[in-house]
Amino acid sequence: MSTVKRFMKETIKKVEIDEYLQKELERAGYGGMEMMKTPLGTRVTVYAMRPGIVIGRGGETVQQLTKALEEKFNLSNPQISVAEIEAPELNPYVIATRIAAALKRGVHFRRAGFWALSRVMEAGALGAEIIISGKLTTERARYEKFVAGYLPKSGEAASKYVRNAEVHVQLKPGIYGVKVKIVSPEFKPLDRIEVPEAKVEGEAAQEEAES
Repeated sequence: MSTVKRFMKETIKKVEIDEYLQKELERAGYGGMEMMKTPLGTRVTVYAMRPGIVIGRGGETVQQLTKALEEKFNLSNPQISVAEIEAPELNPYVIATRIAAALKRGVHFRRAGFWALSRVMEAGALGAEIIISGKLTTERARYEKFVAGYLPKSGEAASKYVRNAEVHVQLKPGIYGVKVKIVSPEFKPLDRIEVPEAKVEGEAAQEEAES
């Protein structure tokens, strides 16, 4: 198998596992997962708002998930660890799920989009983009985009500091898609230069004397 085909196969498998965990752990406030191959097997880190639900009583739920990953997705010796989401408003999976839940309750898509965008930015995100698509106002499908702050589209910054998630929800007009991108507060754009405040002569001389 060529490198390209192997890479595509692994990527497709990762997406399928992500969708499976998202469906199975919806009540736990699923916030994404990371998968890494190790000499001992495959390490899967699951992020959730309520880790106790993921673990289950006596670790029962984790054991069931481990068995499912091994049998359904042919993962070699999967080892699942659970991590709690410290800042839910900075997790794209959580935000996308909340928007989908709001749409399901009948909240207007623009209200849901602007509400989620404001929550993300108030939490300290450097930038965010929310796209809601479907039959929003007419029988013809379209999308509405909500953007705020700084959002790199390509390069190392986009791959390292931009987290994204996509959630689908079935409504009466059809299936709606919710895509969320959030820029981590840790990202420092190179085109933004911070200029230190100028000090008056008296303050500068006092600092030199103290040092």
